[in-house]
Amino acid sequence: MRSHGELHLVNRIGWLRAAVLGANDGIVSTASLIVGVASASTASSEVLVAGIAGLVAGSMSMAAGEYVSVSSQSDTEKADLSRERQELIKQPDFEREELAQIYVDRGVEPVLARQVADQLMAKDALSAHARDELGISEMMTARPIQAALTSAATFAVGAAMPLLMVIVSPASMLVITVSVASLAFLALLGAIGARAGGAGVVRPTLRVTFWGAFAMALTAGIGHLVGAVI
Repeated sequence: MRSHGELHLVNRIGWLRAAVLGANDGIVSTASLIVGVASASTASSEVLVAGIAGLVAGSMSMAAGEYVSVSSQSDTEKADLSRERQELIKQPDFEREELAQIYVDRGVEPVLARQVADQLMAKDALSAHARDELGISEMMTARPIQAALTSAATFAVGAAMPLLMVIVSPASMLVITVSVASLAFLALLGAIGARAGGAGVVRPTLRVTFWGAFAMALTAGIGHLVGAVI
């Protein structure tokens, strides 16, 4: 019989989460910064400088933040695996019964559950317990460098979109142009992210567009007030 291959989209969850987060943050934060600064009646050249600074700072911040947070997850996983490895050495019989009970709780007959536990532990006891007891699998393992690089790169791409609008837009239309274009970019991002993850398109698109509009409206209002006071 020929093997039946299946494409499981959950394999993408590690890099997809970081990519969507980075691109979304790049568009929202940079567009909000541009709209806020422009609402304070600042010259277009100064708005562009502020936007570029936001792109660079945001990319570095995303990379550092993702690396630190995902590294913390990785450290926790390693600590759990180390503890489990010691338990398998000190009390293998208890660990075998514990694994069998997990299968029983899932609906497997007790005798069969013990047979499955015996066979899996004979092949790779740590992997069996990591997957079924701790919930740690190869496809879900934390990868700090991958997350950091993905977030930084997609943030820069996302931030470049509203920056491009600053360059091509007349100064009098800058706020409107950046706002409308950024919402369109966010809607496109929501649709692409949903499609890549195999989910429906409408809800993710509306969700990301709504919060982007809220962020830009808030910063535009604050920028207008600050500009009026100064």
